[in-house]
Amino acid sequence: MSSSPKKSLIMQGGWNGHQPVECATLMAEKLSARGFSVEIVDDHAVLDDAARLQSLDLFIPLWTCGTLEPAREKNLVDAVISGVGIAGFHGGMCDAFRGSINYQWMTGGQFLAHPDNIKEYQIRIVNHDDPITKGIPDFKVRSEQYYMLVDPRNEVLAVTTHQSESAVWTNGVEMPFIWKKVHGAGRVFYSACGHQASEFTDFPEQLEITLRGMSWAAR
Repeated sequence: MSSSPKKSLIMQGGWNGHQPVECATLMAEKLSARGFSVEIVDDHAVLDDAARLQSLDLFIPLWTCGTLEPAREKNLVDAVISGVGIAGFHGGMCDAFRGSINYQWMTGGQFLAHPDNIKEYQIRIVNHDDPITKGIPDFKVRSEQYYMLVDPRNEVLAVTTHQSESAVWTNGVEMPFIWKKVHGAGRVFYSACGHQASEFTDFPEQLEITLRGMSWAAR
């Protein structure tokens, strides 16, 4: 007898420059192919229903910027603490809801800047034994290179070294870029890669790590 599919929910919206609709559509297609059931919503109202959130295996925020009402933030954080996984990428997860401190504590990082905007840089795998990164070599991307505040509890899987013309004081800084952690009983995965949907087809290593991370985070 086959097991029921993992139940995931993508909440997409916010700043359109990160293509939340396109990214949500792509992730829904790829996760469905890996055995997930996927629902996409385009507002925060889903966060009013604590019982619905707690029934999920995985929550994926794709919502750059915006604000989150305290009661909705609490429902989401409480769901993760109870065991619901949360996973995401780039600004859709770690530049969402800048005023929501408990959300940021849960995700493990907050965007600060991307010096020089779009440019080519390298992602260096630092944990080759983790199932999320196993068998994947270092790879180059062309995207925004995030400079972030990060939680020292993060289990870092990959890093990038900053080199910048517009913020030369950051040159040589090794920045955690892909990580996992636990928050309560919930698993958390984040990748700073993923400015727009086309990157996931242009850089297959980025897509594979993201999908593995989402699968790992799911309850």
